[in-house]
Amino acid sequence: MKSTKIISTLLFTFLSLLSSCQKDDGISERNQQQENIPDTFSEYFGNQISRDFLGNVIDTDRNPIEGVTITIGNQTAITDSNGIFILNDANVNERFGYIKAEKTGYIHGSRSVVPSNGTNKVTIMLLDATVTGTVNSGTSETITANGGSSVSFDGNFMKEDGSAYSGSVDVIMHHLDPSDEDMSMQMPGMLYAQNEDGAERMLQTLGMLAVELRGSGGEDLNLAEGSTSEIKIPVDASLISIAPATIPLWYFDEVNGYWKEEGVATLQGNMYVGTVSHFSFWNCDIPAQAITLCVTVTDEDGNALNNLNVTITSGTFGTRGGYTNENGEVCGYVPSNESLELNVYSYELCGDATLLTEIVGPFSTDSSISVILPSNPDIIQETITGNFNTCSGDAVTDGYVQVSYGNQTFTDVVSDGTFEVNLLRCTDNDTFGIEGSDFVNLQSTDSISYTFTTPLTNIGTISACNTITEFIQYTIDDGDSVLLFENFSAAFNENLNSSSAPSIDIVGRGNNQVDCFYLNGRLDNSNYLGTYDHINYDILNDTGFFIGECISISDENNSIIYNLSAIGEIGEYIDINFSGSYEDNNGNPHTINGVVHVLRDQ
Repeated sequence: MKSTKIISTLLFTFLSLLSSCQKDDGISERNQQQENIPDTFSEYFGNQISRDFLGNVIDTDRNPIEGVTITIGNQTAITDSNGIFILNDANVNERFGYIKAEKTGYIHGSRSVVPSNGTNKVTIMLLDATVTGTVNSGTSETITANGGSSVSFDGNFMKEDGSAYSGSVDVIMHHLDPSDEDMSMQMPGMLYAQNEDGAERMLQTLGMLAVELRGSGGEDLNLAEGSTSEIKIPVDASLISIAPATIPLWYFDEVNGYWKEEGVATLQGNMYVGTVSHFSFWNCDIPAQAITLCVTVTDEDGNALNNLNVTITSGTFGTRGGYTNENGEVCGYVPSNESLELNVYSYELCGDATLLTEIVGPFSTDSSISVILPSNPDIIQETITGNFNTCSGDAVTDGYVQVSYGNQTFTDVVSDGTFEVNLLRCTDNDTFGIEGSDFVNLQSTDSISYTFTTPLTNIGTISACNTITEFIQYTIDDGDSVLLFENFSAAFNENLNSSSAPSIDIVGRGNNQVDCFYLNGRLDNSNYLGTYDHINYDILNDTGFFIGECISISDENNSIIYNLSAIGEIGEYIDINFSGSYEDNNGNPHTINGVVHVLRDQ
């Protein structure tokens, strides 16, 4: 089975600034040394390669945005209702890939990455194209936005074709604060730049300002040739102590996907003030010479560990991080010739404690390292496997599954009808949800709840039939799956006023009147949800499940395990998944796995 596994949502974008450099009258780049600067900046990017991408696009409330046009090289895709896009075999470079995201109603978004060998996963948060204020041609005016950021205009504007524009101008502005945890998803590209000498640099940002100008007809505008604007970018109080008196200004090149140095800004109180001659994103940054660093994380047995948060902290350029992909790898730019602190974390749900801390480097050239994560009794390694079919029973070849664990959702590509998701979980949370989407047929599954069966959870087959509200599906041995999606009755009886145990009875029958399913369960009084085995009716008050009435399943050598994940109110779902081995009534051995996702009737 070809497997794809959960991978990173961010690839070494800034998470925070933890810097200790001294305030100065200006900027002198660290690690100054003789450089060989190529004739064209793109020579830094390396050879062209093909890589796979999976990403999601969200708004500032973290809701998915449907219908966003995604462009990588000469390939395009459109996000679905979950804000997800998939682009395989996209043309990028060894050290640089650029993803653009555009939709009416939002300012232009993007992400740049150092491509890894596996699937590259990105998250882009688009900013609303809400008009901050309106100015008029021929009039000098100033617009102020969030945090006190502002832009002054002399009244001279031009259209994209260079012709003069006359009329009202809508000004869209957003101040991006490095102290905001969402900044790394909102900013364009990554903090990678071309300085005024043509050399590559990584950047430490002290604040950004996004400005877009629209005419009365919605057309894109910019400052007229020879015109300038004064911009003011506030510096967060936590960063004032490290803010130099003057700092380079950098603008984002939306065509090429990286920052370019142009001009300087001066610190006046808590504001950087500078003069610019055109608009996109503007950025106040301290530059540093950089190399690419790829980190691979494995367990003590050499197995790749994915979806772990890896951070690199520089004593002078702060902390940046990303999540490992299906190969256990994450790549990005880090300062050259400096010892760095590497930390590995699990999910936020499991707390903030680091799983591994090491000092790595210094590195003077592009490098790759591997680290081994020691075992931890509080963190459990899990594997989730299964099959994902279309509603007609064929394997999904262009789709994805989303695993929800705690307050996080992880997306996994499905290219051959199978999936395998590896993750680390906390010892005190053993439930998750899963949902699949079929890109080709534009159908999806419901979100189904499961309980981990450590270390391997085989959820069987799920089918993308989003018009079906409930179903029962099971597979015996390697045969065809049986799918029932109507004629159900599902009852839960708590038996609160009797000596009988709480019970579940579920019956389903196909229209062909051949396929049927019957389940009876006696539940634990103290905690209905959880793991059960095969019930023995000869033992008084034994708990467990039985599904042998419609299927030839005997009581002998029966090791089927059932996971009851949800019991909703009447009209809500009962979720059960099961798998294991058994003997039929003739003594022949079999295996079975299945899913029950039905609405409770009583």
